Amino acid sequence: MKLRTLMVVNAFVAGLFGIAFAIIPGQSLSQYGFTADPALELMFQLLGAAFIGFGVLTWAARNATDSEARRAILLALFVGDFIGFVITLVAQLSGFVNSLGWSSVAIYLLLALGWGYFRFLKPAETATVKAVTPEATPDADF
Repeated sequence: MKLRTLMVVNAFVAGLFGIAFAIIPGQSLSQYGFTADPALELMFQLLGAAFIGFGVLTWAARNATDSEARRAILLALFVGDFIGFVITLVAQLSGFVNSLGWSSVAIYLLLALGWGYFRFLKPAETATVKAVTPEATPDADF
């Protein structure tokens, strides 16, 4: 899989969950077996806003070339999804969430593995950089 593909998939998944959580938090919560109260709905709406932000970030960065900024984005996404994986796994194993919670565990795990691969394991893309020498730039003041 290419990094661009992973970013598009993340943008779609984050956007879909984000919109649902932000617009219909009560119905979204009930899918996971939670009873919605105003405070929990507010927290879910804020989570939805964050997911929409991650979706926009990954969509906007999908064509970014290898750079320090792209590596920082990958690191942040890896850390966030890894922590999300650990939290959802613990919640699922403790019986806090109904069986739909396993989908969250899987999504966080797969995204964390993807971000981790592209951030830590895949060799950096090499770019051909044309050297600039004083001879190549006649107007240069060297």
